[in-house]
Amino acid sequence: MNAQYLEGLTPVRDTSFNNKSAFKKTVKHFPNTTLVPEMHFDAVVQKNDIVYCSYGKRKMKLDVFFNKNKKEKQTAIILIHGGGWRSGNRQQHHQMAQKLASLGYVCFTPEYRLSTEALFPAAIYDLKASIRWVRENAAKYNVNPNQIVSLGFSAGGQLAAFIGVTGNMPLFEGEITNSNSKSQINAIIDIDGTLSFVHPESSEIKDTKNFGASAQWIGYSMYDNPKLWEVASPLTFVSASTPPTLFINSSIPRMHAGRDDFRKVLTENRIYSEVHEFENSPHTFCLFNPWFEPTIQYIDQFLSKVFK
Repeated sequence: MNAQYLEGLTPVRDTSFNNKSAFKKTVKHFPNTTLVPEMHFDAVVQKNDIVYCSYGKRKMKLDVFFNKNKKEKQTAIILIHGGGWRSGNRQQHHQMAQKLASLGYVCFTPEYRLSTEALFPAAIYDLKASIRWVRENAAKYNVNPNQIVSLGFSAGGQLAAFIGVTGNMPLFEGEITNSNSKSQINAIIDIDGTLSFVHPESSEIKDTKNFGASAQWIGYSMYDNPKLWEVASPLTFVSASTPPTLFINSSIPRMHAGRDDFRKVLTENRIYSEVHEFENSPHTFCLFNPWFEPTIQYIDQFLSKVFK
């Protein structure tokens, strides 16, 4: 472990990546981009700051969005924010959660420990805990416990895929207290999240000594611990147990490194998958217009198909 880096860990959140800061960078190169405004639907109930697990005094929180007019059991979507495993916050996808809830999904936006606070696989432990919490509270929020989806953008996409391929795997479950619920999910939606850090298509493989965002989360440079980088890659664990998967991608190839090899395993095991790629689009496409609504449509169509 990089001791100097460990000494620098602090629970203080890096707030540099958010929708507004991302928009300022994106609009310079894509001048027709616009921010997606805050959304509020009469039928959608939003409950904030619900504690889903605790580590001593550290309380992990999520927000819930559900349609009060829907009486039958609904599909749950766990929305995982991006920000390089270091920055970002769970409010990043509130607009998406509102919109999807208006369509009848029950959405959860959990926080997870970032690399300034805890290294891999702490974020995995947190998100697995949020899945178990959703199952434990399925009746309360009118959720079908057999229709739980992990959806993430960027670093969140990598996390969504990782928890999808490691469901109920003891190595990545973390501390389980007073829970009989399982952590497997029933569909993956990866929005521009890498499938492998060690794939020839990945940006990290080009400079294995770099200590960028990925290394800050994993705790080592790839040069110092290549095996751990492989372990942190969803592609390593894709198998016949992996659920149906939707990839929604920008036109930046390195942001979906390993996707085709991931899909090859799914196809060999007769597991359904889809890819939708926006031409000439920025990495942050799903946060902004004109890509927001088509992204919602792809999500809705995919889930309607796999949970028909």
